Amino acid sequence: MISDLWYKNAVVYCLSVETFMDANGDGVGDFEGLSRRLDYIAGLGVTAIWLMPFQPSPGKDDGYDVSDYYSVDPRFGTLGDFVDFTHGCKQRGIRVLIDLVVNHTSDQHPWFQSARSDPKSPYRDWYIWSKTKPADADKGVVFPGVQESTWTRDEKAGEYYFHRFYKFQPDLNTANPMVQEEILKIMGFWIQLGVSGFRMDAVPFVIADKGAEIKKPKAQFAMLRTFREFLQWRQGDSIILGEANILPEDNIQYFGDDGDRIQMMFNFPVNQSLFYALASGDTGLLVKALDETREKPQTAQFGQFLRNHDELDLGRLSKEQRQTVFEAFGPEKNMQLYGRGIRRRLAPMLGGDQRRLELAYSLMFSMPGTPVIRYGDEIGMGDDLELPERNCARTPMQWSDEPQGGFTRSDTPVLPVISKGPFSYDHINVAEQRRLPTSLLNWMERLIRMRKEVPEIGWGDYRVIDTGKPGVLVLRYDWRNNSVLIVHNLYPEPVEIFVDPGCGEHSNLLIDIVDSESSEADDKGRHRLLLEAHAYRWFRVGGLDYLLRRTEI
Repeated sequence: MISDLWYKNAVVYCLSVETFMDANGDGVGDFEGLSRRLDYIAGLGVTAIWLMPFQPSPGKDDGYDVSDYYSVDPRFGTLGDFVDFTHGCKQRGIRVLIDLVVNHTSDQHPWFQSARSDPKSPYRDWYIWSKTKPADADKGVVFPGVQESTWTRDEKAGEYYFHRFYKFQPDLNTANPMVQEEILKIMGFWIQLGVSGFRMDAVPFVIADKGAEIKKPKAQFAMLRTFREFLQWRQGDSIILGEANILPEDNIQYFGDDGDRIQMMFNFPVNQSLFYALASGDTGLLVKALDETREKPQTAQFGQFLRNHDELDLGRLSKEQRQTVFEAFGPEKNMQLYGRGIRRRLAPMLGGDQRRLELAYSLMFSMPGTPVIRYGDEIGMGDDLELPERNCARTPMQWSDEPQGGFTRSDTPVLPVISKGPFSYDHINVAEQRRLPTSLLNWMERLIRMRKEVPEIGWGDYRVIDTGKPGVLVLRYDWRNNSVLIVHNLYPEPVEIFVDPGCGEHSNLLIDIVDSESSEADDKGRHRLLLEAHAYRWFRVGGLDYLLRRTEI
């Protein structure tokens, strides 16, 4: 049954509790407010919510510096509020994924405070220490220009501790069996409270060997199998969605040859090449990335995305390719970050042009895998480049043109609501777009509904059909005797193409499921398609009786 692997044909909606809805009026979003907005989320058609960290934290890294894995930050509510939220999601057919941040803790976590206080502490070996500063301490920093080292001296401990990220986030010694056992307890705890899986932060660092003496870290892939076995023992359909910006040839190591490690991973190679395609009008690199990430077990899935809560990482592109994307979407220095990425939201990157936004989202939703969208994407929210680093794209949700965008009654929200320019809340908000039939919000709802009705993308095999035009991408998906043909024109001008779907007797008829226009093949079996600038077409091959022709597994 399709539902047995629910993530294969899901639509995931990423949000932060603190920026979505404030029910208490104190300027910080909370679970009570989020629960009140579940009908909105369900109305979009999403089938899973990915929550950014909400556990207690000093808040130096937007919650990714966790100080207690078994509770809810008091600003967001209580464990009871969280359970009420997951119950509300279940009632609406929505699953909940939460961030699992176990590569590191906050330096305020009791484990680290104990570890630094006494060499004989039971938690001393839960972290990575060195009596002297390693010679390569300035290598491998994750945030160039902001972070100077991966080793910092702790005066109380009298030693240096390792931190792959900021210095207030000491790395856990994940090779320690006691740490691994604790990670399982953390997962088991939240599973019992209604969670269906975890977005595991920084997976390559979690499973890497760590220590001052290690020059070339090796990945402990068996750890991923341990995590999966535990989850499926506790709840058979729970999953791990891995954040792993790795080379395509390493994907199979994370999925496992037999599909026995993590179930899903974000497809960073496709994400970066997709933006290069949008910037250059050339789909060649995107086609290459699709081919390189094709291999995976039947039970595995890629998560496809455009923007998320981090910068748009372009580190896998060549210098020339990266510069092309910079010039198109982030030409100014304050739009760029860490020398490798762009920190803007998609709407301002595309100049607020709805036609180009529709093209980009249609393209992403048609990529092989599961689409993941960021809160506010559905209305074309902008960014605030006056905020530091990645906070510029983490501003509160814009619900209406009322004060603070309807997010809070407080005059001081956790981050300022965008109130200036064309992306301010009085121009871009949910209430206004609900009233406008041609709005991006109403278009996105239709796209999500259409994507859920095309399981061929999540489950089927695909092939790229050559049109002789590098700016036009044609994908055909096949599954259970059904086929779909999806066409995108990345050129800024109209184009004419001829396409042979290659589906045998059904190829003569294409039904456009976006605007109901059909195409009949000529006597050579080809379809002549006239595409406007930045046009997209989703076709059913052979007509709308496809459900009657769908075969069993």
